[in-house]
Amino acid sequence: MWVYILKRLLLMIPTLFGVLLLTFVVIQFVPGGPVEQYLAEARTGQGGAAEGGSVYRGAQGVDPQRLEQIKALYGFDKPAHERFFQMVGQFARFDLGTSFFQNKAVSELIIEKLPVSISLGLWTFFISYLVAVPLGVAKAVRAGSRFDLVTTLLVLVGYAIPGFVLGVALLVIFGGQLQWFPLRGLTSSNWEELSWGARIVDYLWHITLPVTAMVLGSFAVTAMLTKNAFLEEIRKQYVMTARAKGLSERQVLWKHIFRNALIPIVTGFPAAFIGAFFAGSLLIETLFSLDGLGLLSFESVIRRDYPVVLGTLFLFTLIGLFTKLISDLCYVWVDPRVKYD
Repeated sequence: MWVYILKRLLLMIPTLFGVLLLTFVVIQFVPGGPVEQYLAEARTGQGGAAEGGSVYRGAQGVDPQRLEQIKALYGFDKPAHERFFQMVGQFARFDLGTSFFQNKAVSELIIEKLPVSISLGLWTFFISYLVAVPLGVAKAVRAGSRFDLVTTLLVLVGYAIPGFVLGVALLVIFGGQLQWFPLRGLTSSNWEELSWGARIVDYLWHITLPVTAMVLGSFAVTAMLTKNAFLEEIRKQYVMTARAKGLSERQVLWKHIFRNALIPIVTGFPAAFIGAFFAGSLLIETLFSLDGLGLLSFESVIRRDYPVVLGTLFLFTLIGLFTKLISDLCYVWVDPRVKYD
């Protein structure tokens, strides 16, 4: 087991290196780099800070000496390979760099945006599993019944509707026409003046629509996976033996089938838990004006804020690799028959 864990940890190093190298190479060919962003903002009077890239029409009419100063300020006076290995050295020390346009450390920006993503992720994860697992068990027990057919139709319809489309519909109906819920933000403007009880109610009031938009499509896979896992276990010989011994259906279901059927569900917990924070929330955050990690990543790509793009990519890839390792180790924890020797 420990040899397997050590091998997986060592394999993370070339994987991270490959992801960063590929992304860095692609970035070099993206037009409209940070220097051009800086020059465009300077012409419109917005100011800003930037990093350098290839010189094209956006740099026409700019003093060459000033242009070289901007490049040197952000390290673009160095060759690409030198900048890459300098970046890798910083990441090895968990120094994610500094944003070019927000003049803040990338790690500080991530910490600032994390509460919004945690709120969406926790609620989405727990509500999805609290609904999906019991629903999947009920569908397996009543397989082929009207309940099974109707819930399957509803689940598939919810899965087919994109989260942002559902979010728009929820905003228009419940936020615009009925005005039951707020249209934007995670809290009200008078949050600091509210009591603790009122703050909780205000927070839940704001989080209802975005979480609903994310949850309805996310629990479909878990519900169907739970149903199929239970159906597969119900047909096995040990279930027939348990029934022949006179055990009730409740005992057979929860004492014998439940543990074996939940193996694929439980082993997916780590990936689903982390994925709820960092995946699928970009459009929801944008739609509901929630300042989270998804919106940060999107704006960084649009503005060519490369330290934020590469820093968040490094962090999320590292978290994803560790999550995958934990998911694999969960197989051994749930099913002792699994060996990695």
